[in-house]
Amino acid sequence: MRRAVVAAGAAVAVAAGGATAAALHGENAPAPAAAPSGPTAEITRSDLVDTKTVDGTLGYSGRRAVPNAATGTVTRTRSEGAVVRRGGWLYQVDGRPVVLMYGSIPVYRTLSQGVEGADVRQLERNLKALGHDPGTVDDEFSWRTAQAVREWQDDQGLQVTGAVDARQVVVASGPVRIADVTAGKGDRAGMSVVTTTSTRRIVHVDLAASDQGLARLGVKATVETPTGRRVRGRITSVGTAARPASTDGGEATIDLEITVNGGTGRLDQAPVSVELASERRAHVLSVPVEALLALREGGYGLRIVDGARSRVVAVETGLFASGRVEVSGSGLAEGMKVEVPTS
Repeated sequence: MRRAVVAAGAAVAVAAGGATAAALHGENAPAPAAAPSGPTAEITRSDLVDTKTVDGTLGYSGRRAVPNAATGTVTRTRSEGAVVRRGGWLYQVDGRPVVLMYGSIPVYRTLSQGVEGADVRQLERNLKALGHDPGTVDDEFSWRTAQAVREWQDDQGLQVTGAVDARQVVVASGPVRIADVTAGKGDRAGMSVVTTTSTRRIVHVDLAASDQGLARLGVKATVETPTGRRVRGRITSVGTAARPASTDGGEATIDLEITVNGGTGRLDQAPVSVELASERRAHVLSVPVEALLALREGGYGLRIVDGARSRVVAVETGLFASGRVEVSGSGLAEGMKVEVPTS
């Protein structure tokens, strides 16, 4: 990964200076040397994570142009960014509201007395939640359901018919946010009047197919917003098919969705930077990269500082990340102090 390459380059530069020191001071001699007067750092044990930064877009999940069945003139709309909950209106046509109800079944037919089905149960559940008792919540549109519908229609300012159709109701899984108003007051109500999203904050990433190893469900990510604030999130959706490159010479991409926690503000479709974990090493010993010494016989070592004395031990290096390097070797332990040369 990019950071690992940079870090490794820095280690070589530092280690070259260490090699000179080794030759001058006899670091391979059996007797320990006097402790250096320079700065030291502790060997720590923790997870070491290398990251890659990619571009993303901050927005909301579930963007959808809401189908409209009402005919007439748009007479009222909500402002973009407004949140509508169950029983609230999305827009109005000829002075009559189109109302949001919760569920998973769209209103694909007229629901009236004598009709049966899961969509009837869904309607009755909404009526009850809105304070209009339909009797037993079941799959049968009874006379009590019709009465509850009439009460609801009267409260909403709709034509009181005792029947419900798609001109009156739009169904969504939960609260929605008005993302875009596509028809203004005075316009004829066409196929869609508003575009909505859910209220769940997400970041969308068009991830290069060559980086698909970064796309693992549940993996943590860090998002930097346009204000410079850093918030945490997790990968919650990974596309299963690559999309062709959008430009000549470009690379195919896969869709990546990251759900983020609070602190992102209300910006929609805003550019952000996303840090994805490219490699993780769990519970390993690590030191600052600058602590590495290039040994005369090859490989790397660390100068261990113990009170007034010091000694150099050979180490194996692993992952380079965030200015630190994974180390292992005989006699190394968490809490040991190592010299960190300043030049």
